[in-house]
Amino acid sequence: MKRVLSVATLIVAIVALSACGPTRKSVFPPLVSIQQLHVGADGQWRMQLRIQNNSYDGVKFRAVNLDMKLHGADAGRIDQAIDLDIPALSVDVADVRITPSPTAARLLAGNAVRYQLEGTATGTPEQDKKPRTFKVKSGDTWLSPVPGIANTWR
Repeated sequence: MKRVLSVATLIVAIVALSACGPTRKSVFPPLVSIQQLHVGADGQWRMQLRIQNNSYDGVKFRAVNLDMKLHGADAGRIDQAIDLDIPALSVDVADVRITPSPTAARLLAGNAVRYQLEGTATGTPEQDKKPRTFKVKSGDTWLSPVPGIANTWR
């Protein structure tokens, strides 16, 4: 009987001590999409990337490295340093520029277009000391011309 009681006491002590450790908040990859795209007079695309932090902890996002496709054709590459501190379960916007491929420029000309983004976003969760690289892959999403605002899609 003493043996059973001492084993039960040991199990209760282990469970109680394991509850004393710090809680770790879950960290998940962000969702990245294009909030707005504007074609400049020089042909460059200025975009507002919408970055949604899906983590239960704030994340300091420092870079995005994404391949962009329009209707499945390569449109260009977004390799840009950013500086966004996004709180848990929140959204912010980063301004980026790319020089589109000639095919992408033709596909965009006044039409609604399907796009995909795939690559990585680098950020440091508040609970970590080192940055993490998150895989990013958007599904098929659409950009449509904005009525009354020339050369702009949302």
